[in-house]
Order: sequence, then C-alpha cells, then structure tokens
Amino acid sequence: MKVNIYYGGRGLIDDPTIFVMNKIMTVLDELNIKVKKYNLYEDKRGIAVLPKTLKDVDAVILAASVEWIGIGGLLWQFLDACYLYGDKKKINTLYMMPVVLATTYGEKDAQFTLVKAWEMLGGIPCDGICAYVNDPVAFETSMEYAYLVEKRTESFYRTFSKRLSSFPSSSFEVRENVMRPKTISLTPQESEQLSIYVSNDSYVKQQKEDIQELTQMFKKMMGDSPEGAKIFEAEEPYLDDFRRAFSPIPDVAVAFSWEIKGFEKKLIIEIDNNKLNCYYGKRDSADVEIKSTKQVLEKVVYGEAPLQTSFMTGELTARGNFRVLHTFDTLFRFGKR
Repeated sequence: MKVNIYYGGRGLIDDPTIFVMNKIMTVLDELNIKVKKYNLYEDKRGIAVLPKTLKDVDAVILAASVEWIGIGGLLWQFLDACYLYGDKKKINTLYMMPVVLATTYGEKDAQFTLVKAWEMLGGIPCDGICAYVNDPVAFETSMEYAYLVEKRTESFYRTFSKRLSSFPSSSFEVRENVMRPKTISLTPQESEQLSIYVSNDSYVKQQKEDIQELTQMFKKMMGDSPEGAKIFEAEEPYLDDFRRAFSPIPDVAVAFSWEIKGFEKKLIIEIDNNKLNCYYGKRDSADVEIKSTKQVLEKVVYGEAPLQTSFMTGELTARGNFRVLHTFDTLFRFGKR
C-alpha cells in the first residue's frame, strides 16, 4: 500500500509539522507502507501536475503549518489543482488525514478547512493531528506527544487499509446538487494533460505569443495597425459617405484637406457650387487643413458627432479659413448609422 504526504509549509527548521511528518513516516514504514512526501515549496510551478500522483495511492496526508492564518497558499494551490485537473473518481476512494500544527491561533480552523475541502472534492476525511505548539523543542522531546502521533497514525492505517466506512455528510449533497463546476467535461487523461500544459512555462509563453500574433492579425484586418492602415487606405474608404451626404450650397467653392493618422495620402474634398470631387492624394493648397485619427473621422461620417463638435473638444485640429470650417456641417449632412 502507498501513502502520499503533501506538505504546504515553508520548510523552516523549527516547523513542528516537519517533526510530526517524520514521526508519521517512521510509523507507516514499520507497517510496510510506502510513503512519499511532496514539499510543495520546492516546486511551486509543478503543483498543477501533482494531482496525477494520486493515481496509485491508497491514502493521503495533507500537512499544514499555521504561521498567521489559514492553511497557506501552497496547499490551496494543490487543492485547486485537484478540483480542476484531478481524477474525481479516484479521489472518491482516497482517505485523507489532516495534519495541522500552529505556532499561533487557528489550528482548528485550518483543520476544518482541509476536511471540508477534501469532502467537497469527494474524498474521505479521517481523524487527524491538530495542535498548537508554543515551544517546538518541548513539543518534539515530549514522549507523550510522540505516543499520541503514533496512535493517531496507527488508527489512520487501520481506517484506510480496511476501507472502513464513514458516516454520511451533507457535503455530499452540496457537491452533487449545488457545486457544479462551470467547466468543460474532460476525461482524467485530458485533465492530466491540461495540468501539464498549465505547469509548462514554455507552453504558456507560446500561448501568449500566439494570442499576441492573433491580436496583431485582427488589428491589421480592422485597420488599426500601420500595415492594416495601408490596406484600408488602398480601398479608398469614406468617399461614398461624403458623396451621399453632400448637400450643395449655391455659389460656394471651397477645398478641404484631411490628414488621417496612419494614411500616406490625404483625403481631398473639393466643392464647386453643386459639384463634389473627393479623392485621396495631394493638393497644393486648401481652404481648411484638418488632422485627426481614423476613429475621429468615422465619428463624423457615421453621424455620431458634427465636425464642429470634434474641433471644439480637441479631437481634431484644423487650420485655415474658419468661416469655411463652419460650413462643413452644412455641406455634409451625415446620417447616424
């Protein structure tokens, strides 16, 4: 038979949890139980793949050191990984003994957290070891405490080796009827493979690079990058919008030059009475020269804001004959899309 120990402390030399774990390992070894200990602090990135180590064990021990409050982040990461990637059918058969040693207040709460979490995962919690330690040296040299650890370990051994039943818990009903994870259904093999990907730095880095590449591609398609702006400009956009919105004023002859950020050519708008000529190119002189981004231009041609409003708010700049600038919104009556 085999038992795994998952230690969530920091590995400090005076941590009483280490003494208790060593005592437990000695007792189980005498009972011919194979024991493997995982120090979670040694490989934080690898915590995500640890649920696969539950496949060939008969029981587990979750060991926590309470230094200020709770079981600590490393054990939470392990329990999260069991919830996300663990084989729930296997966990349903696993007995768990909590081991909590505290150098401050809160050992009972931490033990309850471990028991509750294991029940929510579907496992079978057993009586564990829970103690407040004020003097680590006195605790480790006490024959009485060593005897209690031995007896509790032997009781745990009898429980999981004989597959003893436990009383029903309301946590089962909560797990079955309320706590339904909003995740895709994966087989144990798929969950294990996913946990490997999560713990793989190179895979995560590649995923980020792929997402960045897709982002740039969509920016090009939307015209929000320099390359995309060139492609977009080649299609000569907005000209039809100006032609449809044109509302001529008698005896008016003006020219507008609109410089769009990212575009190589300017948008030229020439008006002579009831005639409109708009194109992309160059013009030696214009009555009004406008500068803006593509987004501001679109607000104007899509009827979201008059040009005068965009000018007053500073979204675009203009120079030249401001009397002519005031006529723009009269010459072009853009409808809201």
